[in-house]
Amino acid sequence: MRMIGGMFKEYINSQGEVILYRGSLDFEILERVSLGPGDIWHSGPDQGFRDAFPEIVYQTAVFFWYLNDFKGQESCISWRMNSKQFAIRKKVWEHFKGFDPEYENENMQGLDFAYNALRNGGAIPLYIKGLFKETRKETVKISTKDRYVFFRKNYKTEHSLYMLFRKGLWKPKEWQWFIFAQKHYKKRAELVKLPPRQLLPITGKPTVSYIIPTMFRQEFTFQLLEDLKAQTHPPTQVIVVDATPSAQRDDTLYEGKNYPFKLQVHWQNSSGSCRARNEAIGRCTSDYIIFGDDDIRVPQDFIAGHLSLLQTYNAGACNGLDIRADHQRQNLEDLNSKLKNLGIARWYSGAANSFSNANSCVKREHVNVLQGNDINFDGGYGEDSDFGLSLVKMGVTVLHNPFSANLHLKPHSGGYRWWGTQSKLKGASRKTLPWELDVPVKWVRPVPSPTVMYGLIKHFTPRQLKEYRNKYFFLYLFKKSKVTLPFRLLRIPYKFAQFRRSIFYAKKLMQLGPRHK
Repeated sequence: MRMIGGMFKEYINSQGEVILYRGSLDFEILERVSLGPGDIWHSGPDQGFRDAFPEIVYQTAVFFWYLNDFKGQESCISWRMNSKQFAIRKKVWEHFKGFDPEYENENMQGLDFAYNALRNGGAIPLYIKGLFKETRKETVKISTKDRYVFFRKNYKTEHSLYMLFRKGLWKPKEWQWFIFAQKHYKKRAELVKLPPRQLLPITGKPTVSYIIPTMFRQEFTFQLLEDLKAQTHPPTQVIVVDATPSAQRDDTLYEGKNYPFKLQVHWQNSSGSCRARNEAIGRCTSDYIIFGDDDIRVPQDFIAGHLSLLQTYNAGACNGLDIRADHQRQNLEDLNSKLKNLGIARWYSGAANSFSNANSCVKREHVNVLQGNDINFDGGYGEDSDFGLSLVKMGVTVLHNPFSANLHLKPHSGGYRWWGTQSKLKGASRKTLPWELDVPVKWVRPVPSPTVMYGLIKHFTPRQLKEYRNKYFFLYLFKKSKVTLPFRLLRIPYKFAQFRRSIFYAKKLMQLGPRHK
């Protein structure tokens, strides 16, 4: 251990990597966590920083997984870092060039640094319970000036204006620092993302269960099975849950095929992709579960890329690159071309801020804790994000994985989103969706999707939902053409009715609570 530039002390872990730190910490804990997925470690939420700087809600509303600090975990992702007590990989500190000195308060410097490292930089800041010996809680205050400087540096001007509107247009101090920040500071250049770690060879013999829910797309499923057959690290088990009605399916399609894995096909009698995945999860026997849609193509190193990334980072879950095809007849050569066009923009990892059931890999032990997908989302949207955020809230680091890409064909028909088309219909032609429960939709179609609203109520606070509602209508009125503004104003009462109806159904789902069977 030695001092670095008067600010840091230095620790070298068992792998020879240099860790910089400030404050008095537990070196046994630091050694352990330095071998995992994190890049920055702190105990900020236990030192008065929990949910500090809540005003970022004025920009992100409810579309940032890490808006709130998660409670009850020994370790979890958090950017609420105490600038006076934290540890960081030396190469990460040097990559981001340290704190921004233009803030007047060092607490704001630390929050800005960790926030950008997480949201824009491909780095992972982790809260670690008990890492630092100091337990005194600090009162964290962010000045109005630093608040507007942060918004000016990180967001478009419209977000500063929205914060000004929400904080109070009648307050001179808000106007003073809004104008000051706009005049004296500029939006910072896009952050150069931290490159991913060099992948290590797969160790041991990890087993993989691959889940494919399908409906009206048997030919695409068969094509995906051929891709899985060609994997350099083939799955141990592939479970197909097929909801294609008996009158429209080919019962013989999956028979008599030779695969290097155990293929299990189950005909689904229930409705919905969440139920289908849960039926498959109950049959999984492997170390890892890969979730995939039926309409994707995957290259030969797809599974190996997932396993190698998770072993290299010692992480529990990852979300791969989901590349949209131009049309459903494109192939793996087209995928390679699209990946080349991404160039260097592809190559970063870090903490995911979304989750896709089209391309994700999770340790089965974590899936079992969650008991699978919440079936309240069946017939709607948002189950992917709910599943991913639920993993993160229980302390699992979900990584963005640039090494495992799929080509998403997105055919015009088929799939479980057939149910979603029903939500746009009215009257007798509409089929009742699962989330309608005992109150079928009549003439006011709920918008946004009630299942999306259910997910928001489930994971965010009433205040944050209020900001989502305010921003939803603000953007509806003012983000589109000024010429059509009078028409939108006339439709506002109906839009309010749609929003209230969405909340009505979401609250009924909340009363049921999360369901998995």
